[in-house]
Amino acid sequence: MSRANTYFLSDFHLGARYFEEPRETERRVVDFLDSIKGDAKEVYLLGDILDYWFEYRYVVPRGFTRFFGKIAELTDLGVKVYWFIGNHDIWIFDYLPNELGVEVIDGEVTKEIDGKVFFLAHGDGVGKQPRSFRMLRSLFRNRFCQKLYSAIHPRWTIPFALSWSNSSRKGDDEYPEYKGEENEFLEIFANDYLKSHKVDYFVFGHRHIMLDKKLQGGATLVVLGDWLHYCSYAVWDGNNLALKSFQSVQNSIK
Repeated sequence: MSRANTYFLSDFHLGARYFEEPRETERRVVDFLDSIKGDAKEVYLLGDILDYWFEYRYVVPRGFTRFFGKIAELTDLGVKVYWFIGNHDIWIFDYLPNELGVEVIDGEVTKEIDGKVFFLAHGDGVGKQPRSFRMLRSLFRNRFCQKLYSAIHPRWTIPFALSWSNSSRKGDDEYPEYKGEENEFLEIFANDYLKSHKVDYFVFGHRHIMLDKKLQGGATLVVLGDWLHYCSYAVWDGNNLALKSFQSVQNSIK
């Protein structure tokens, strides 16, 4: 069995109330992961994999059984799985790493893969963000606030969090669009970062758009889309990075 490929995925938002058939969405993700278990050497889950997650000391949210089982199967097969914390699945502590064998990463990572430098992040913590978003993000990551939140019974916190996520999604565009190089904060960040760092590929989630674009100096910016609209992912075969859909193949990124 040849394990030559590295996969990048983000924004499944499993468990979200705005899915008409949430179990079918989970099955689609599981089917995809099953399809790559023979050739994947590493899988990077770049955030917002779950629409909401909070681990209490002795309680974890219900659901995601098929998905968690498939992730555990991948790690048992020797596939290295990295789970980046997004702005929805913030409160991952020790349960998922211990049970599933994943490595949880909070923040960005720059690493060499097959001789190329990759900058990897969910995307909510880089670039210029609205002040209100930055304040909310800081509040959610505050340890004291997390302790206070954990003191509230899950019967109240979980429905509240899911309803909040659902209402915030209703305010978004149904299909987010590329805003142009002067307005896309991930692209602005990448171009600024390249002024003092060598990177071959930037890979982000968060924006829910499928984008592959050449930047200055030959670097490539990839935004992974999502599994609400596109069932999209990127695969690196050691030479090329290709942005694809589980239903249809997109153009290869050279």
